[in-house]
This record gives sequence, C-alpha cells and structure tokens, in this order.
Amino acid sequence: MEITAIVDCQTILGEGPLWDVREQKLYWIDSYGSKIFRADENGGGVESWDVPEKIGSLALRENGGAVLSLANGFYLFDFETGQSELIEAIEHKGENVRMNDGKVDKRGRFLSGSLETTETQALGVLYSLGADRKVTQLDDNITVSNGPCWNPDHSIFYFADSRSRAIWAYDYDLETGLVANKRKFCDFAEEDGLPDGATVDAEGCVWSAGVYKSKIHRFDPAGMKMLTIDMPVVCVTSVMFGGPNLDRLYATSMLRAPVPGITETGAEAGSLFVIDGLDVRGLPEYRYAG
Repeated sequence: MEITAIVDCQTILGEGPLWDVREQKLYWIDSYGSKIFRADENGGGVESWDVPEKIGSLALRENGGAVLSLANGFYLFDFETGQSELIEAIEHKGENVRMNDGKVDKRGRFLSGSLETTETQALGVLYSLGADRKVTQLDDNITVSNGPCWNPDHSIFYFADSRSRAIWAYDYDLETGLVANKRKFCDFAEEDGLPDGATVDAEGCVWSAGVYKSKIHRFDPAGMKMLTIDMPVVCVTSVMFGGPNLDRLYATSMLRAPVPGITETGAEAGSLFVIDGLDVRGLPEYRYAG
C-alpha cells in the first residue's frame, strides 16, 4: 500500500471526492473555501471554480454541469460560465444550519443532508432532490450529516450522523427513493475518529474517513471493521475510489481542525491524497438526472 499527496490544494475543509468514469476526472470541493476542483487521476491539470456560498457537496448531471448543495439549498452549476442557478432554497431549522454531504442514487436522485455548524444541536435534515427537481424530506433530528452511500444494488442506504459516532443503515426503496427501518450499522470508538465521508466498494464493504484521528476504516456488510489505514494527516474527511480501473482510493483532508484541542494537523494537511495497492475496486458514481 502506498499513500501519496498528489495535490497540495491547501483546502480549508476538503470534501466530496468524486471520480467520474465518463470524463476520467476527479472532482472535489473546499467546503469553507467555497471552491470546486477538478484534476486527472494523478492530480495533474488542476482546474478550480468559485461558488457563491459554502459548498456541502457536488454531483455531475446527465445533461452536463453539476448539481450542488450550497449552504442554503440546491443549485445547478455550469462549468463553462462558472454560474450557479438556484433550484430550491431550503428553510433550515436554525441560523447555524447549512447543507452538507450528498450523492446520487441509481435513478438519478441527489440525496444531501444538512448540519448544525456548532455540532451541538440535532437540527439537520436528510433531503432527496428528485429528477423532477422536487425536494423530499427523508429523515431529521441529525446533528452532522455525512457519508451518504449505497450498497451495490442500492437496497441499503448508509448515512452517518458524525456526532452520534455511528454509521446508520436504512432499507432503500429504489422505486420511490424513500428510506425505512433505520438501524445502527457500526459504531466508532474514540480512537476511530468521527465518521465522515464514505463510499462502498464492489464487494459491498463500506469505507469511511475517521476524521480527527488520521484514519480510514473499511467495514464488511455486517458492520465489522476489516481494515484501518493510518493517514499522514489528522483531519482526513472523505474517500472515493477512482482511476481507470476504479482501484485507487482518493482522500480529501482539511487544513485546520474546527474543534478545540487539535493544533497540529500534519505537514500535508489540506492536500488531496491517493492510496494505491489496496487490491480493491470501487463502484462507478451516478449522475443527477434532473
């Protein structure tokens, strides 16, 4: 196994790595820096775009461009013009709430949740943006929405509320896009960090960043920990398989920790990393159908 920092992007809060099989490009974001990045599989040819608010997540669209969850709602984004267009503003439950992590299901819906920025109140909500651009609430009473992903046939939806120190599983109805039967998938101990961004590999195993503890974890479909990778930075935030064979694990990180007590985050903090030699393949990401 080899861990390499491939882009010294100095992201304040790097998040949301997204490998697009159609373009053979990697996208990621700086949530606090309000920026989108794109590069090739080795971190070359880096491009970037500014967005008008803090950005929680990005997914590409079937019809070109992207769909974004920005702080106050869902937007379309045009890479040619750099312009963002509001789809639906979200009426949050408090002034310290903003949109966060999101991904697209097999039917082209974009699921994204919100978080309470002081990470002390369960004011967040999980939303689904349909191909018809209508917003549906799926769950609530969430403190920090993170790590949405599905098992290979999309019958199970995984989702972390980071402050609960758990990844949760739901039955997922692919026809309706609704969730049911919420249960705990796995717990994170103190030494594991907090569950952050996540992805699922071709074997149905869940990979999750353990933020604040320099970790990436792999869990089997029963929620048992199989592997832990020690990263060279404290604040590893999200993971995604990519590359031509979907066998390279990309990881984002943050420059500074927004929590008290963590002053040293590592010399390469804020960089984009790639991990090679895992002998595991990921699954292709879907595009938003709206």
